[in-house]
Amino acid sequence: MTAGGSRRDGVLVASPIASRARRLRAPLLILLWALLAIEAVGGLALFFARVAFGSKPGEALHVGAGLALTLVYAAYQWGHWRRVAPWRSRLDYGLGLLAAVAMALTNLSGLALALDWARRTGLMPGGAASGPAASSPALVGFHNVASMVVLTFVAAHVGAVLRRAGK
Repeated sequence: MTAGGSRRDGVLVASPIASRARRLRAPLLILLWALLAIEAVGGLALFFARVAFGSKPGEALHVGAGLALTLVYAAYQWGHWRRVAPWRSRLDYGLGLLAAVAMALTNLSGLALALDWARRTGLMPGGAASGPAASSPALVGFHNVASMVVLTFVAAHVGAVLRRAGK
């Protein structure tokens, strides 16, 4: 037995802990965490500035990082589900499902808001020349609340996975 695994029939087999540690350092997951952090901090800054000052600083960065996050999340989730399937009735799976649903809804509402932003800024036809129409307050509110739900359930999911791994 080695620190990173055990030998079976002369082949080194990674331990579950070593395997998890390697997955936690995977470039796709690190990129996902970085984009999620940019979106979380940027979204909170936008939320605060919009309420306090009526401005939206960094909106273009938030939209661009959101588009990247949507693509990276889809790629990550595809591989993640293929690895952890089939469904198991456990806390980490339940929290992961809630996080995934919240993330999908946040990404969909964010994409709708990104289309509104592209029209307002003149990046899409029928936009700035016809007047800067504001995004739907209900859609903005939904996106804000859903993003906070994402952060809550992603953190809870990771915590449940790490707790289960420690048993």
